[in-house]
Amino acid sequence: MSHDNEISNKSSNTVFAEILNKRLSRRTVLAGGLATATTAFFGSMTSAQAFGDKGNVSRGSDHKHPLIDFIPVEVAEGNGPMPAISPDYQYQVIIPWGEPIEPSGPAFNYPPNAKDQAEQIGIGHDGMTYFPLKKGKFKRGGNKNGMLVINHEFGRNTHVLGKSDPDSLEDVRTSQHAHGVSVIKIVKRDGSWKTAGSKNTRRIHVNTPVAFSGPVEGHELLQTPNGNIALGTVNNCSNGKTPWGTYLTCEENFNGYFGANNTENLWNATEEQDRYGFSENGFGYGWHKFDRRFDLSDPDYKNEENRFGWVVEIDPFDATQKPVKRTAMGRFKHEGVAVTLGKDGRAVCYMGDDQRFDYIYKYVSAESADEMRKRGISPLDEGSLYVAKFNEDGSGDWLELTINNPLLQARFSDQAEVLTYARIAADLLGATPMDRPEWTTVAPNGDVYCTLTNNSKRTVTDAANPMAPNADGHIIKWRDTENHTGLEFQWDIFSVAKDTHGTEASYSDPDGLYADPDGRLFIQTDGGQKDGLNNQLLVADTNTGEIRRLFTGVTKDEITGLTMTPDRRTMFINIQHPGNGDPSLTNFPEPFDGTTIPRDCTIVITRKDGGIIGS
Repeated sequence: MSHDNEISNKSSNTVFAEILNKRLSRRTVLAGGLATATTAFFGSMTSAQAFGDKGNVSRGSDHKHPLIDFIPVEVAEGNGPMPAISPDYQYQVIIPWGEPIEPSGPAFNYPPNAKDQAEQIGIGHDGMTYFPLKKGKFKRGGNKNGMLVINHEFGRNTHVLGKSDPDSLEDVRTSQHAHGVSVIKIVKRDGSWKTAGSKNTRRIHVNTPVAFSGPVEGHELLQTPNGNIALGTVNNCSNGKTPWGTYLTCEENFNGYFGANNTENLWNATEEQDRYGFSENGFGYGWHKFDRRFDLSDPDYKNEENRFGWVVEIDPFDATQKPVKRTAMGRFKHEGVAVTLGKDGRAVCYMGDDQRFDYIYKYVSAESADEMRKRGISPLDEGSLYVAKFNEDGSGDWLELTINNPLLQARFSDQAEVLTYARIAADLLGATPMDRPEWTTVAPNGDVYCTLTNNSKRTVTDAANPMAPNADGHIIKWRDTENHTGLEFQWDIFSVAKDTHGTEASYSDPDGLYADPDGRLFIQTDGGQKDGLNNQLLVADTNTGEIRRLFTGVTKDEITGLTMTPDRRTMFINIQHPGNGDPSLTNFPEPFDGTTIPRDCTIVITRKDGGIIGS
């Protein structure tokens, strides 16, 4: 979204651009382009060699069996109002915005009404996870039968309502119900995927009751004078999956849904609100004009905004359970969360705060996740939150956001305040401002990747640094000490988008990211692609640096969301905001006619020969 390009961080912390420039001034290897940049992590060694990993080198590191062997989509094909896919692959379109979540539910009519929309697939398809089912239970297998949990990040009024501004509370409710999360059952029958009935199917939206847990639960910062119960989740961007089989949805640009009706006497942004980007008109949704919860100038709803900006845990197999906002993981504009198990079985979560000049975070549970769960404690409720500081020599430090630090004691009264205003705490600790940290992913060998969508502020003045200015983004890579739980890490550049321009592997603005068990890295884009391309899905071989284009979307869309069946022979991705909602640009998923409203959709991708996705 364009709002991610705004700047809320006014700290004087050394930006990543300066650190990277100094780091790169000692290196010339990046001048060779993408393949060299990809393999440059600690010189010519593989990442496993560089970190001393003797037993977890991915298949393909001997280069005898290529990881990527499909025919790519050519640059000339990847544009226009309809998708393009590799000739070795095929796709199916499922669950467009407005389809009922249950087969017997209300059919889509445009524009929708609030009641129907609460029972239909939302708009703004984004992060998602497929949870396999076999005979109704969560098991390995289930390659044709599962629960799909999918985020609905945003839908502009012009797209959802067919007008720029809401005229009533009914309009606002329609918009609100188009946001949130869908939990649906999907099955493959007669070669095609479709929705199926389930007692666990549900929509979770802005007016769904939610619970809070962790250090901020019950704190005054979550209480309103009105005493209204906590409701809803919004701007659900990327996601995560826990080792214990639950879904994590991440609230990103939550600030844009708030506004202020009375700015003359009752509302001026506080320091905390300003740091999180709250403003009089928000992003123009107009919810605050008819729903008092979202009016920052209404004294009865003071602190309502503090109830958003969290990681929310959802049980896909129990619709009776409230979504739970896990406050120990901090409050900021969560893009997503990559979860792994580290030393002693502790849960480790890597997260980006998607705004220009904001930070990368890590959460580590206090003890083994299994042991905590046996005692009835969520591993996401008790642990430590850290923020990243990148050093010039390729090392890095994880700085703990704790009230025990004198720097934070001088500003905050307790740990709940530290977590609620994690951005300000990170400012005070001297974290490294990054350039829109987006998705994170953890490879099986321990490498962690993060997309940085753009970095137009970077300046390099010598020939050894060929990627300045870097308006098109890059991907960084690091590995923590102590198997993810340590306080130090080593980092370097994985890929620079600028180096790909003019080649058959051209891409810009990396966003979605997934590292598979074999050594492939799936890259999704959101932004102005070069060479006339639409946004796209690419596959990189992390051993050789080879990159190929597997899929391209439609005019003015975003390619996002990525999950697979357990056998990795079916992939689900999303086409978000096709045509930015303008039917004169695309009518996807319907054939182009210039008038039919375009609808966000999920795309099911398979190889024609039934092979592993990405191969």
